Formats: sequence, structure tokens, C-alpha cells
Amino acid sequence: MAKFALQVNGKEHQVDVDPDRPLLWVLREELGLTGTKFGCGVAQCGACTVHVDGQPQRSCVTPVEAAAGSDIVTIEAVSGPEAKAIQDAWIAHDVPQCGYCQSGQIMSAVALLRQIPAPTDADIDAGMTGNICRCATYVRIRKAIHTAASTLKG
Repeated sequence: MAKFALQVNGKEHQVDVDPDRPLLWVLREELGLTGTKFGCGVAQCGACTVHVDGQPQRSCVTPVEAAAGSDIVTIEAVSGPEAKAIQDAWIAHDVPQCGYCQSGQIMSAVALLRQIPAPTDADIDAGMTGNICRCATYVRIRKAIHTAASTLKG
């Protein structure tokens, strides 16, 4: 066990956990932030995506030790114009079906729009790679990202 200071959603948290414990489980079990989901445990499905220093990262394979000292943002606190545009577009296009993957999908989509404000279909496919939706709402996800980009463009 070791003590780590984690900056999560703008607040500092002290945790005493095994250094190799995945960030996902620290967020969910130690901090009670259950919006980030467990999907596969091997960084293949994207359900556990959070932002670490502004970049999308799979928290199921990120040791807490590696995240200490970084700025971590989860679905509970993602904000800004890109997040608002994505959330509104998700609703407008009725993206969620079962909803399980949506926190990871949204976190990846927000990061994509922050990096590429006017993404092409190819940009979206590349930016969303590794985010699996078992309900196969990929067409709606792509449309929603385009809508969000148009909204941001004004």
C-alpha cells in the first residue's frame, strides 16, 4: 500500500492503495465516482475512458501510481463548450440505447473535438477507435459528433 494524491475533477483526494491498482477501481471504489464503467479490463472497449491531463485514457489499465500528479477528469465533471455540444448532440440524435458505453464514448468524443474541431468521418473513426458499442449506435455517434462540431463552429 502507498499513499497517492490524486487531482480528480478539480479536487485533491488522498488514497492509500496498491500502486498497481487500476485507476478505474480507485475512482469507483475509493472515490465513489461510478460514472466510469468497467467493460473489458484490457483497454479494448473504451467504457472506462477518462481524461488524464486532457487526453483520453483507459483507466482499467492505468495504474494509480502512473496517474498520481495528473489532472484527471471523469464523466461526472467533463465540461466546456465541447462537452456541452456533445451532450446536446447525443440527446438530439438519440445516441444511447442501453447506455453502458456512453460515458466512455462521450469522453472520447469530447477529446476528439478538442483536438480536431471539424473532424471528417475518417477523423471520427480514428478518434473513436476502441470505443465499442454493443448496441451498434455508431451511425448515430458519428452524426452526433458532426452536429456538435457544427454547433461549436457557430
